[in-house]
Amino acid sequence: MTHSIKTQGHGGQSRTMIRITSKNKTKSGYVALELLFYISFFAILSIAVINAMITMSKSFKETTILSELAQSGNIMERLSREIRGAYDINSISATGLILNTKDSDGINKIVEFLLSGTNLQLIENSVLIGNLNTHSLNITSLAFAQINTTQGKAVKIFMTVKPLNDAQGRTENFYNTVVLRGDY
Repeated sequence: MTHSIKTQGHGGQSRTMIRITSKNKTKSGYVALELLFYISFFAILSIAVINAMITMSKSFKETTILSELAQSGNIMERLSREIRGAYDINSISATGLILNTKDSDGINKIVEFLLSGTNLQLIENSVLIGNLNTHSLNITSLAFAQINTTQGKAVKIFMTVKPLNDAQGRTENFYNTVVLRGDY
């Protein structure tokens, strides 16, 4: 924007001065304000996204821990199924159980469950089949007890499991009493 101003100079001559004014000073104030607004908006949006990612990460970890604890039920089910299918108890101790059973062809076999460190091992005919628990799940205690009645034999099982990646240190206890098939 331009303005012209007439002034009286020396010697009576009139001069016209042109004064140029600009809106740049006021415009630069708006630019700084807009920049401050966008930086604030970006910061708030970034905090919201980071918070959502942290929440999702915690939820995923919690779901993983609960899934591992649910898998422990599968371990107890496998123990129960093998005991139910056995016709006699060969040997029983606090941390080990050896069962006399038969395979699908009716041939005698020996099934053993042994707590080795924090892993529950399955051994068939003196051959290690593998661990029943995953690498992220510890068996912190395992106990077998034989129950004899006039009706037959049963095995009482107590097992405590703990997920490795649980910062809260939660454990889950499992109990079951299983009657041997041949001793109903």
